[in-house]
Amino acid sequence: MAKRRGRVIFQEDRCKGCELCTTVCPVDIVKMNKSKINVKGYHPATVDEMEKCIACANCATICPDVVIKIETIEE
Repeated sequence: MAKRRGRVIFQEDRCKGCELCTTVCPVDIVKMNKSKINVKGYHPATVDEMEKCIACANCATICPDVVIKIETIEE
């Protein structure tokens, strides 16, 4: 059986830093990038450990501004 992973893509300049995506990740890899400020003046969401992404799409589903896209990778 193939292992399912994903790649999270953020449109960082549209993120308003609401942090909703960080609350629904079952593997706790979605974080706020405290070292970056986007064009709107917010810390955007990011993923540091992309290899742990299971492509559940919870973050993309909860995002009110539709700034997150998930690419599924089958191994």
